[in-house]
Amino acid sequence: MVREALAASERVKRILVDERALPDPKLGEILSLAARRGVPVEHVGREALDRMAYGRVHNGVIALARPLEAPSLREVLDGCYGAGADPLVMLLDEVQYEQNLGAVLRTGDAAGAHAVVIPTRRGAGLSPVVQRIAMGAAEHVPVVREGIMAALATLRRDGIRVVGAAEDGDVSLWEVDLTGPLALVLGGEDKGITPTVRSRCDVVCRVPMTGHVPSINVSATAAVLLFERLRQVERGPPAVTAGRQPALPDLAEGDEQDVAPDLDAEEQAESGFAWYGEEGAGEEEGEQ
Repeated sequence: MVREALAASERVKRILVDERALPDPKLGEILSLAARRGVPVEHVGREALDRMAYGRVHNGVIALARPLEAPSLREVLDGCYGAGADPLVMLLDEVQYEQNLGAVLRTGDAAGAHAVVIPTRRGAGLSPVVQRIAMGAAEHVPVVREGIMAALATLRRDGIRVVGAAEDGDVSLWEVDLTGPLALVLGGEDKGITPTVRSRCDVVCRVPMTGHVPSINVSATAAVLLFERLRQVERGPPAVTAGRQPALPDLAEGDEQDVAPDLDAEEQAESGFAWYGEEGAGEEEGEQ
């Protein structure tokens, strides 16, 4: 993680290294990168590192750095369009476990995802544990913290297809076209995709399974969907596809709230949609 932070940006300001650390290729690479970046390195006792890490694993190296940038979904999408790339965005609907968010980020980076969207109030955030599990992927795949309903509205206005995944999905994953601009929606470990979010998906698919357990871990589901998309991009989509209904058409200025289902005040606050319409506004756990 320290090496990726050094290589990917200039946010690292200082590096602390265990004064008793033995020569190691990975440590040598970190020190070399720090020298090239002009980042000062300080050798300290193991006890000092333990205190700074609050008991977490540090492997003898700690980087002091500015927080990761947190772009909006709009900024991520505009960056994709400017680069001539089809957006690939993942939305996590109340995923609670830090290990799962970290694993999704790591897999997302490997499969070419441009961002992971998480709710503003519920679910795991971009903590040090998440960044450690992600193994540096958080430096490359931004985490967007926005209301899920607001994010879905943005995606649908841009004509981006929204595909959800659930144990009781309507169609098999093998029948779904995952090419082109795409948003993948994954639910929390206990409840899956909430009904309100599910209603905004163009299609909800299930991962075909032949075993005895009814579902798989949410980060495992993410990996299956992401690499099936990568396979389809390289070799073509299924010959017969399901759920081809288009996203909602572009809306006129000021019509943003029309894309929201009827929600009471408490549901609006939980979904994040009320904010959208206002002025100025490792180990893995869980299942798909």
